[in-house]
Parts: sequence; structure tokens; C-alpha cells
Amino acid sequence: MSSANQAASELRAVFSRLRRRLRESYSADGITPSQTAVLIRLAKDGPATLTELAAAERVRPQSMATTLSAMDGRGLLTRTADPTDGRRIQIALSEPGQELFADRRRASEEWLARALQERCTEEERQTVLAALAVLDRLVGV
Repeated sequence: MSSANQAASELRAVFSRLRRRLRESYSADGITPSQTAVLIRLAKDGPATLTELAAAERVRPQSMATTLSAMDGRGLLTRTADPTDGRRIQIALSEPGQELFADRRRASEEWLARALQERCTEEERQTVLAALAVLDRLVGV
């Protein structure tokens, strides 16, 4: 196995475990993984149509409609007419949706910072920072 293949395999596994631990760092509060993905996408990218969200999440529009309906029921979304095409509806996070996103982000970052402080030396934290710069370059950020 080449070092690139080994790094790819181990990186995927570590990120999967890290993602799971970050999700555990905040209360589940009844939000499904699909709803969490929409919450993150809208917080990061701003308003979108149902069709755009479905394409971005690689699901059928009907599945996205079900996800959005559940989020609507919790008051996490707002819907407004698209300013450039009144036939389209833009979906965005409501104030409670933005607060939920911020609370989740804060909880996961606090958990991660605490874990880095408690489980890693300063040298290891500096290594993590250097590795993150490499990963940023890898994904083209």
C-alpha cells in the first residue's frame, strides 16, 4: 500500500470518528443527520431553494421537502419569495435556527479545544496546526 493510500484510508477513518465525537458534544435535541446537514449548509452558504438544497445534499427533492417540513415544524426556517424570481422560494434559517447552529458549533468547538488541551502536548497541537495547513492545501482552500 502506498503512503498516499494509507494516508487516505487513515484520514477518512479519523475524520469519521472526529465527526461522530463532535456530534456527541452537543445534545441530539431531536435533529436528524439530514436536518443537521441542512442547518449547516444554510448557516454556511445562506438562503437556497429546495431544489438547490436537494442537489447540494444529493437527495431527491421529495426527500428534501420532508426534511424541510420537519425543520419548519420546529421553527428553524423562514421562507421568502426569491427577489429575482417571485415563483421561487428562498429557504433560510430563522433566528431560532441560527441560534441552534451557533449553540451546536460552540459546543463542538469547546469540546475539541478542551480535548486538545487535555490530551495533547503543545508540540502535538503545533503539529495539528501544521497538518491542517497541508489539508487546506489539499482541498484547495
